[in-house]
Amino acid sequence: MTQMMCFYCTVRSRTIGELLAPAAPFDKKCGRENWTVAFAPDGSYFAWSQGHRTVKLVLWSQCLRNFLLHGTKNITNSSSLRLSRQNSDGGQKNKPREHIIDCGDIVWSLAFGSSVPEKQSRCVNIEWHRFRFGQDQLLLATGLNNGRIKIWDVYTGKLLLNLVDHTEVVRDLTFAPDGSLILVSASRDKTLRVWDLKDDGNMMKVLRGHQNWVYSCAFSPDSSMLCSVGASKAVFLWNMDKYTMIRKLEGHHHDVVACDFSPDGALLATASYDTRVYIWDPHTGDILMEFGHLFPPPTPIFAGGANDRWVRSVSFSHDGLHIASLADDKMVRFWRIDEDYPVQVAPLSNGLCCAFSTDGSVLAAGTHDGSVYFWATPRQVPSLQHLCRMSIRRVMPTQEVQELPIPSKVLEFLSYRLNFGKRRATLTPVA
Repeated sequence: MTQMMCFYCTVRSRTIGELLAPAAPFDKKCGRENWTVAFAPDGSYFAWSQGHRTVKLVLWSQCLRNFLLHGTKNITNSSSLRLSRQNSDGGQKNKPREHIIDCGDIVWSLAFGSSVPEKQSRCVNIEWHRFRFGQDQLLLATGLNNGRIKIWDVYTGKLLLNLVDHTEVVRDLTFAPDGSLILVSASRDKTLRVWDLKDDGNMMKVLRGHQNWVYSCAFSPDSSMLCSVGASKAVFLWNMDKYTMIRKLEGHHHDVVACDFSPDGALLATASYDTRVYIWDPHTGDILMEFGHLFPPPTPIFAGGANDRWVRSVSFSHDGLHIASLADDKMVRFWRIDEDYPVQVAPLSNGLCCAFSTDGSVLAAGTHDGSVYFWATPRQVPSLQHLCRMSIRRVMPTQEVQELPIPSKVLEFLSYRLNFGKRRATLTPVA
């Protein structure tokens, strides 16, 4: 009952703006879905799929100014520069511009990647490369319905690479955060594939283990670990130095469709059709927190079926204190990692995906009709204790933290176990 009372007094998030996809009079509804939204690592661009093969790239700072000057609604149109599938117009490479890119097929996933010159290709025997990515390079990868992955230069809109190996829909893409331009793709063909873009897009490895569709994947902040989630309750963790499976996390009762690491890599959030978001310790496999989207929590049998509360997406804020979840009950929720009820909510119909802006101040969410909605996120000055915890956890896994000669309460705090187990126990349903 406490959770329900807290939900009704939860603050509603302030709307920042809307980017509404244009719709022709006889436009087909199928194929317009916005499956992924993404912010560039440096915060310069925002990208989303408008449906029907097109991806829109906008300057994020300019988009925010337009919301402030002209109100929240903005109908995106094709009056800005439209680029064909094989566009080779270099233009002014380093001058930021808006682009509309025709990807040639329905777009299911996209991701930004930026290069660090010091990070060399893992293929050390090749001296010549077609592409030499500089420090100012910003790439956009798009995963398509036909199994192809296309790599674009964000500044020019030029198609750089066409990666062909998947046999089914490329459902998700993620770049390693270390600037190595290692790209991982997740597909309905039950595999994950690792690509080295600094080696001209060479496919380095195929990760096998999923018995059904792979829905999503995410790198840890230090790029050493990868999480992949999929149908049949699957949550896998991979060692990305050895390309081997670390462990399988068990706890969900339905397909798992989204995942994201905390900024310090100490926590992992997963979202499932079982109406739950779990917060895990990826180093031990323990479930630390459970965020339920149906009250009272459903039994495992009901959670494993059509329950009208499927959680579609989850995203960690860059402050390490908040996560956002998006569910089929027409609601976006903002949670604190140490509270079992939402601290803010926002209404959204037919939502599919969500992501925090680079600075964590805005949440973007995509919908079935190709539109995007933006809200202000909960703002809170992190405590000095939390900042210290994040600094320590960026370099120390749970096992090393637990070996420190410090008081038990401090150990529990550093390992995100202080009060977490108690809160989860109050939400766990009795089968």
